[in-house]
Amino acid sequence: MAVAKWLAAGALAWCAALPAASGAAEYPNAPVKFVVGFSPGSTIDLVARIVGDALSTRMGQTFVVENRTGANGMIAARMVAQAKPDGYTILVSNSSSITVNPLLYKDLQYHPLKDFEPITTVVSVPFILTINAENPRVAGVDDVKSLVELARRNPNTVSYGSAGNGNLMHLAGAQLATMSNVQMLHVPYRGAAPMEAGLLSREVDFGFDTLSGVPLIKSGKLKALAVSTAQRWHDLPDVPAVAELGYPEFDISFWVGVFAPVGTPPAIVERLNREIASVAKDPAVRARLAAQGNPSTQSPKEFRQKIADELKQNESLIKRANITID
Repeated sequence: MAVAKWLAAGALAWCAALPAASGAAEYPNAPVKFVVGFSPGSTIDLVARIVGDALSTRMGQTFVVENRTGANGMIAARMVAQAKPDGYTILVSNSSSITVNPLLYKDLQYHPLKDFEPITTVVSVPFILTINAENPRVAGVDDVKSLVELARRNPNTVSYGSAGNGNLMHLAGAQLATMSNVQMLHVPYRGAAPMEAGLLSREVDFGFDTLSGVPLIKSGKLKALAVSTAQRWHDLPDVPAVAELGYPEFDISFWVGVFAPVGTPPAIVERLNREIASVAKDPAVRARLAAQGNPSTQSPKEFRQKIADELKQNESLIKRANITID
């Protein structure tokens, strides 16, 4: 009798585990939504579409991008944090929404490590300090030094755009002003693409743009003065790093990463990590990603630690630059 009960209990346990295992093995069996908190044409949007297209082919199911713009990516992050943790609503975000917003906004409504399962990074991206040379307000500005001198002569007048309050573009501009001991005017937009439009229309004087601005730079519509990382960007070899120009500690970049709501089955998180890492190695996909940044994937554990480390680093930067959100 004891043996019979043991066998029955074992059979019940095996049956109970069967649906979960089967569900993970069958994933995805419906379209997967990639939620992006920034505008179409932004680096985050383009990376999401590149990865989504590749996964659609590889996994045999549609991956669609949904743009939920505003509040420096918070609207999209909140949506995914509150979504059903079944692997069908996924956040593709930049680092600002995850490692800057929690340090600036009181009513965030999500926690970067408690409400998400980090899946992987996809690319790391430098910013490019860019001006519109046709803007009469920056006439005579040929480099970072002359831009800073212009700001020194005109306190709180020289303006810089960003993809939103608290975005790393904002922090980069504030860092330059702090290190130069000048006062500049910050103008937030609802994403990188609108910020580029602001440069082109001469609404703002400069901005730390993403790599989506490279075609505008190569066509002569915008002018690059420097890149924000410690090393030059390979696609703009003649553009110096800010660190070369008297700011040796200036080194700011951002990553684009993928997240699931907390509680998503580990098997789904692991599979998405594995599949994204695989498509990122495909030469054709890698070439497309390289136009947006340096392709770089990590394990979920490594990505979680990266987020924890950057929260500490950004907290120090925000304090030094005295950045607050009203």
